[in-house]
Amino acid sequence: MQKTKRIVAYLLLLCTVSMLCVGCAKTDDSSSSGSTQARVYYLNFKPEQAEDWEQLAAKYTEQTGVEVSVVTAASDTYESTLKSEIAKTDAPTLFQVNGPVGLKSWKDYCYDLSGTSLYANLKSDDFALKGEGGEVLSIAYVIETYGIIYNKELLSRYIETDAAVISSAEEINNFDTLKAVAEDIQSKKDELDIEGAFTSAGMDSSSDWRFKTHLANLPVYYEYQDEGIDSSEAIKGTYLENYKNIWDLYINNSTVEPSLLSSKTGEDAASEFALGEAVFYQNGTWAYNDITGYEVDDEDIGILPIYIGVEGEEEQGLCTGSENYWCVNKNSSQEDIEATLQFLDWVITSEEGKTALSQDMGFVTPFSTFTDEYVADNPLLKAANDYIAQGKKPVAWTFTTMPSEQWKDGVGSALLEYAQGTGEWSAVEDAFVGGWAREYQAANGG
Repeated sequence: MQKTKRIVAYLLLLCTVSMLCVGCAKTDDSSSSGSTQARVYYLNFKPEQAEDWEQLAAKYTEQTGVEVSVVTAASDTYESTLKSEIAKTDAPTLFQVNGPVGLKSWKDYCYDLSGTSLYANLKSDDFALKGEGGEVLSIAYVIETYGIIYNKELLSRYIETDAAVISSAEEINNFDTLKAVAEDIQSKKDELDIEGAFTSAGMDSSSDWRFKTHLANLPVYYEYQDEGIDSSEAIKGTYLENYKNIWDLYINNSTVEPSLLSSKTGEDAASEFALGEAVFYQNGTWAYNDITGYEVDDEDIGILPIYIGVEGEEEQGLCTGSENYWCVNKNSSQEDIEATLQFLDWVITSEEGKTALSQDMGFVTPFSTFTDEYVADNPLLKAANDYIAQGKKPVAWTFTTMPSEQWKDGVGSALLEYAQGTGEWSAVEDAFVGGWAREYQAANGG
């Protein structure tokens, strides 16, 4: 009997120990699961859409329980921010590159998107950047357009003045006409109760990209057209005189003196246009949210191509393309990669995602999932579509082939020195042509 009691006691002890071990195991599993739960970390390029992305991420987390964090790099700091963040343990699982040149620096971090829903829903391979083996390394998520935004009401008011050089906006279809109109508006600015024909061409980091990159696209584009190429290790500068002419027009017929451009910001330019202080404003479809709801009604917002005096430019359209390409970090855990791909699929297929991209952010996307009801209510987009319907030839975004940020900075510095009267145009030419060759060689191991 005593022996039987000892055996029972021993068995009870074993059961207790077993239960304790199972409990410990469950606790450990729970802890482990918590530490390896899939996550998405998006390093966003566009400051103007930071809040929209954060709200969309919160909706996804609420629906799925998957943590999605959005960090937005400050204007003109994306590349340096990405370099810093990618080196961390909790690196971004989703980031972006600005085109073929940007991809060169980050291709070793890019997951092959070939078999993903994101790629399957892409309207055209023109919106994908591929590796040497055909792998899909990056996919554009927004197609944008830029030109010279103008105030229709102010332009109509100018047309009513004595000896106006045009009788309708449609007559502005070449550089000579644009120049004549802008200079006449500038001479009549007091009569028109405005500050200048053009908004300020600010050259601080929030604004200088409009000129060292977007405006510089035009001479590069036309040279590529002449040469029948889509990239180059050396630029000739064939159209730099045209670049000078349009830059002179901007800075000499503006709301401010050229000597003040170093301190003027992108916000200043947007405000000048939104408040009706200037007729013309170089920017793109993304600028709509910055200028709507103030003194300029939506029906008075139009956009013109950027004319620089090239033969046949009467048939030129707006500058259209993308420098916004998503990349998934292949060095993330497989769980995080899958979570990131699922998030992107939700963004381009769910009603919440499509509404956020098209309506809240105002994007035109290259995905087949965005049907007609997901078109942004943006007069600049409607104008861009009108140019296409008229058969005008869009100007491609060749600035994505510019050799480096250092090249752009060199051109920007030279443009500012020239505008302020502290430098010669020859320095712009050297930064453009000589700088291109130097930066291309540096970027390609030359």
